[in-house]
Amino acid sequence: MEPARSEMSILPNEKGHDLGEEMCMPMKTMMEEEQFDDPDSTVAENIEFLPNNEGKKPRFTDFEGKTSFGMSVFNLGNAIMGSGILGLAYAMANTGILLFLFLLTAVAGLSCYSIHLLLKSSGVVGIRSYEQLGFRAFGVTGKMAAGIAITLQNIGAMSSYLYIVKSEFPLVLQAFLKADTNSGEWYFNGNYLVVLVSLSVILPLALMKQLGYLGYTSGFSLSCMVFFLSAVIYKKFQILCPFEEFSANSTLAHAHSNVTVNHPHSYHNGHAMVDDSNCSPQMFTVNTHTAYTIPILAFAFVCHPEVLPIYTELRNPTQKRMQHISNLSILIMYTMYFLAALFGYLTFYTNVEPELLHTYSRIDPYDTLILCVRLAVLTAVTLTVPIVLFPVRRAIQEMIFPNKTFSWIRHVAIAVVLLIFINMLVIFAPNILGIFGIIGATSAPCLIFIFPAVFYIRIVPKDKEPMRSTPKIFAACFAGLGMLFMIMSLSFIIIDWTTGSSSALGGH
Repeated sequence: MEPARSEMSILPNEKGHDLGEEMCMPMKTMMEEEQFDDPDSTVAENIEFLPNNEGKKPRFTDFEGKTSFGMSVFNLGNAIMGSGILGLAYAMANTGILLFLFLLTAVAGLSCYSIHLLLKSSGVVGIRSYEQLGFRAFGVTGKMAAGIAITLQNIGAMSSYLYIVKSEFPLVLQAFLKADTNSGEWYFNGNYLVVLVSLSVILPLALMKQLGYLGYTSGFSLSCMVFFLSAVIYKKFQILCPFEEFSANSTLAHAHSNVTVNHPHSYHNGHAMVDDSNCSPQMFTVNTHTAYTIPILAFAFVCHPEVLPIYTELRNPTQKRMQHISNLSILIMYTMYFLAALFGYLTFYTNVEPELLHTYSRIDPYDTLILCVRLAVLTAVTLTVPIVLFPVRRAIQEMIFPNKTFSWIRHVAIAVVLLIFINMLVIFAPNILGIFGIIGATSAPCLIFIFPAVFYIRIVPKDKEPMRSTPKIFAACFAGLGMLFMIMSLSFIIIDWTTGSSSALGGH
């Protein structure tokens, strides 16, 4: 694209050709100096960040966005979809169907609004990096705050995903092979399996230079979760309530029934029968666990660290196009969340466990369909790790190696070090993973609510939107809502720790 040349060529007698070249060179030099030397540059977005045919290297990417609309939806949907979907049926059991639907709808709408604030701020200053938005709003402090929040939030998410692989993969293999739980085979050792999965699947995908290449694996990951949802719906019509619990020893079951008083189960032919008084749906429910569902649902659509990287790689990027991608991704996940929660709840009602698939195992731990579903969920969780790792690597580069051109050595080194660190946490220090609960309760509200709102307030010029304008008042209230969610989450975690209970539901 050579605008100076094309404009000069229309002048009469073709006199403008040399003048255009003379004007183009100093302008190009000036643009490059602003682009690499001045972090406060306000060069238009399409000049600073979108590559052109003159060979200029943009600040954050060295390629032109080529990711299609569909692949971007897959990537963002995969970033949203986490293991938390397994706990939504339990959340519905503690809120009721209508209250759950209201909360889920409200959170989906707030997430769309949050992404709107990010994209609006990005469009004003022509920046598509969360860390650089922080820098533009609050200088180095804002940049470091955004980078640290992204790093801690996503390391916590990746650690939880790999811990699921470590704990669940051996159980699934043992059930498939009908092997003894005390078998000493190496492939039943979760530590070996998590390292094997990290090296053979996660690391090659994490080394991809462009996030857009992961669209295919993201699509497959979402297909696995669609399979999970289909199985949950199918099982609703196959399992009747009250259901019979599996018991490997009928003698023990009968003996247990003879000594237990007021137990919610009865026994028939060696199987525990769930009391049919718990087999009716509730529209509204309020109990000691209801309050815990609010912060859990508030973080159900966490994808904000991935929004701007996906925007950067989008083909024909515009704010409106990226907002449509975000809205569609959230709508798809909203539908899957609600259906999984609804049919999981209508299958087990108040007997549903915090981890839905474990409830199916109470009926038949060797059910082939459920074992396939558990394997599909493990696959989906594994394929989510590279998507979540990408913003962490980018945040580290922004914080430690600012204004550096792309280097494969640095690119590979950061990914390898991150995976080694996360594997060491999962293998050698799984007990400290609970600390990431506090980290998530702090960083997630910042990334979803507080940072997008305060960045928007600081970045959008006052001459366009005064501080007392309606959009900025809404943004300020949005930041206040994030503070409320942060206080609630931290309070519940502290209560759990002090009482020794585990009332909080599964997270993202």
